[in-house]
Amino acid sequence: MKITTKGRYGLTIMIELAKQYGEGPKSLKSIAKDNDLSEHYLEQLAAPLRNAGLVRSVRGAYGGYKLAKAPGEITAGDVIRVLEGPITLVEGIEEEKPAQQALWIRIRDAIRDVLDNTTLQDLANTEDNDTEEAYMFYI
Repeated sequence: MKITTKGRYGLTIMIELAKQYGEGPKSLKSIAKDNDLSEHYLEQLAAPLRNAGLVRSVRGAYGGYKLAKAPGEITAGDVIRVLEGPITLVEGIEEEKPAQQALWIRIRDAIRDVLDNTTLQDLANTEDNDTEEAYMFYI
């Protein structure tokens, strides 16, 4: 499984919104600037997040995006599934030998467990310079 820039940048948007939860909307322009990302690319990611009911858009001069639910109610898995699709490791797993099938399923389930049990609140509370306790998503 490879998480592309869609998933990584989408998670960045959501973590930024979680950090500002309850303080009003945040513009994609400010998120892009703060994280040195393309505003245009973030706009493309915001639409599926909005359609999935994870964020709400606010129009106007002080508009932007805000989380549709509390940060503790949205998981990293929710975001990744919207932007990347289902979490799968191997295509054609049915054709593998039973021992290999069991291994791929255990790995997939472990990844799902981490993503589904890590909330935006958890990620927002992780200090940027606290690398010992930071979540790692290397797969």
